[in-house]
Amino acid sequence: MPWQRFVADTALEIDPGTGRLAYREIGLTVPRQSGKTTLILALAVHRALGFDGQRQVIAYGAQTRNDARIKWEDEHVLALERSKVFRKLFSVRKTNGNEAILWRNGSKHGIVANTEKSGHGATLDLGFLDEAFSQVDNRMEQAFKPAMITRPQPQLWVVSTAGTDTSVYLKQKMTAGRAQVDADASRGLAYFEWSAPEDADPADPAVWRSCMPALGHTISEEAIAADFTSMELVEFQRAYLNQWPDRGAVDPVISAGQWARVRDEGSVPVDPVVFAVDATPDRSAAAIAVAGRRADGLGHVEVAESRAGTGWLLDRVCEMFARNRPAALVLDPASAAGSLLPGLQDRGIDPVLVTGREMAQACGQFFEDAVENVAFRHRDQPELNRALSGAQKRRLSDAWAWDKRSSSADISPLVAATLAWHGVAKHGTPERSAYDDPDAELMVV
Repeated sequence: MPWQRFVADTALEIDPGTGRLAYREIGLTVPRQSGKTTLILALAVHRALGFDGQRQVIAYGAQTRNDARIKWEDEHVLALERSKVFRKLFSVRKTNGNEAILWRNGSKHGIVANTEKSGHGATLDLGFLDEAFSQVDNRMEQAFKPAMITRPQPQLWVVSTAGTDTSVYLKQKMTAGRAQVDADASRGLAYFEWSAPEDADPADPAVWRSCMPALGHTISEEAIAADFTSMELVEFQRAYLNQWPDRGAVDPVISAGQWARVRDEGSVPVDPVVFAVDATPDRSAAAIAVAGRRADGLGHVEVAESRAGTGWLLDRVCEMFARNRPAALVLDPASAAGSLLPGLQDRGIDPVLVTGREMAQACGQFFEDAVENVAFRHRDQPELNRALSGAQKRRLSDAWAWDKRSSSADISPLVAATLAWHGVAKHGTPERSAYDDPDAELMVV
């Protein structure tokens, strides 16, 4: 496949100044079933057939010694035995603990255990550390590299699909590799990665095509679509998008890809607008949101203010209300923000109060207009994005509302935005304003 040829061509580049391999270490992360095993075998055979005019020692390691043996025997050995070109050029030794493909020119292609002592005392020209996500530390690398130190053209390959939170070794390799690419370095370490951006929509076939180098060659789009519907999302992301999802996380109500579809950082509403406020149950944070219509008729939602605590909230709401004269100020009296009600009324502001049923309607409408109708735009604000990524639902009979207690983030910006968008439907035009007298005097402190 083209990606395999590209990796091999680059990894085997010769430094014109030394006449030797330019890279001692190769990092490669690709989605599963992309063909990395075939690439590894091709590289091993290339090295074994008299590379640099010398016999070569090649070692393959994986999660465990048993995993390495299974892959070596079922894929490396079997493929070579079926080859009309190579099958007469080697023999196979399967003695437990001493397995190897023995080439007639003296080269050897064996396996290595995942222990600190594996490989010690031997020399090594080419080492493969496959499925590196499973490595808990660098013990196998520390076994490989000293065995390579006296060899003229050694190479260590660290190959894997994305890991989990426990894949510290691979994460370090990925970070170092990306830094090498950013520095445009052409010596020492070559790094290759095919993966989808963190905010990519995992359901989008265009995302699949952007990060699956085997798609259209050995993998069909129909097969990926089938797995997308049957697999747990985090496993699909790791296996096919080569992403590092948080296993402890749950699927967001609105995915990052869906939310990106309604992003417009330059979005601006026209009058009249609707305000809404919300606060966390413990009053550790609060938010004010604004929603309205744009000149093109699309909706607009944004967070106007989001801060710790609630002591600032009453004065700021009154200040914004006096300056902007919104069509409505919406709040949920059953929420922590309901404590603002007496203070607002004392200053001449009567908020539009939502019931539990209306809150459920507001949440359902927000979801529908963001995901299905693509009816409004947001400004890609970090506080709103964080709230959405951590927000969860709570069931209300046959409906649902945002769950402030089980969500993994402060969702007051999201709840405020939901209420503000709900207010637009009822009060978002001059003739439907919640306030009959827009010139009424307000007491602003």
